[in-house]
Amino acid sequence: MKRAIIIVLDSVGIGELPDAADFGDVGSNTLVNIKKARPETSLPNMAALGLGNIQGEDIHLLGKVDAPKGAYCKLGEKSIGKDTTTGHWEIAGVLTKEPFPTFTETGFPKEIMDKFEEAIGRKTLGNYAASGTVIIQDLGDEHVKTGYPIVYTSADSVFQIAAHEDVIPVDKLYEICETARKLLTGKYGVARVIARPFIGTSGNYTRTKNRKDFSLEPTGVTILDLAKEKGMNVIAIGKIEDIFEHRGMTRTDHTTNNNDGIEKTILYTKEEFEGILFTNLVDTDMIYGHRNDVEGYAKALEYFDSKLPEIMDAMHDDDILFITADHGCDPTTPSTDHSREYTPLLVYGKHVKEGVDLGVRKSFADIGQTISDYLGLGAHFEAESFLKDILK
Repeated sequence: MKRAIIIVLDSVGIGELPDAADFGDVGSNTLVNIKKARPETSLPNMAALGLGNIQGEDIHLLGKVDAPKGAYCKLGEKSIGKDTTTGHWEIAGVLTKEPFPTFTETGFPKEIMDKFEEAIGRKTLGNYAASGTVIIQDLGDEHVKTGYPIVYTSADSVFQIAAHEDVIPVDKLYEICETARKLLTGKYGVARVIARPFIGTSGNYTRTKNRKDFSLEPTGVTILDLAKEKGMNVIAIGKIEDIFEHRGMTRTDHTTNNNDGIEKTILYTKEEFEGILFTNLVDTDMIYGHRNDVEGYAKALEYFDSKLPEIMDAMHDDDILFITADHGCDPTTPSTDHSREYTPLLVYGKHVKEGVDLGVRKSFADIGQTISDYLGLGAHFEAESFLKDILK
């Protein structure tokens, strides 16, 4: 009953990649900079696995220990990008060699917007890069008056559609997003179309938890596909189902926030099954990283760390736990966008050697290749397995 448990702490980067300047991210180091800005930040359970022992400048500030209980390293990103889709796909074995298109400078072309408005039978507002919390305040009143959905983007490859739940019901907003998804292909093929429902009144609009992502399908075979084909269980928690466009999964649980995702991870880990449990904990990115909320980010990390012993206690003898991230989103820098960073990796299990420094690795896909080797999935990704280095 071998199982791989993957927990993605969304946006928890651990230092700029060598090409960070190409992405405007020099100086980004999500974890270390949070620690420097808020010295009382304490992550003792991740530190016990080796978080502070990872190679890199000032990473020791996170809590270096003499005898780590897990294997540890940091991972470079081979794919060209710094977004959720690119990062998760690479973890699962698929590299993105051509970056997804972005429309930060000019918004989406008229030809696309004309087709979109014709398809949904109404005009739109916005069509520029903006903070989601700001644009609903700026255009919310006009939206409520006209019924026109608000379209906006960011430095990520996204086409976001915001609508008040009393003006455009959530199910209808999802239909509108599906229409956009069908239109946005080829050179306009953004990684994600995102529904952004909100509620409230003038001057006090707030986004709800009914966000939904509509992603492109992965461009290659993932460990999820291979495990499902082999008859194993693949349980997706959080927005994993959206990121992989519902492909390669046997069970899904979308969850409402990090706390819910953590509890569901513990619950499913206690169950009897063979295969993969894949969790995304998005609050660090969506609620705190993009809003440059250092205090909130740090507390979310501390809460996960406090629950980590429960996750570890729920594990079965043949489980291997992989704790990692998909990109950075440093809340201490002026930017509110993702950052091009290394990601940490902590590996733990009863059959995993303690204190193994796996170094600085070239690809997130090393996780996918290692899991493939462990579960016997037969993958041949552009990656290097570290299974032999960690098994007792």
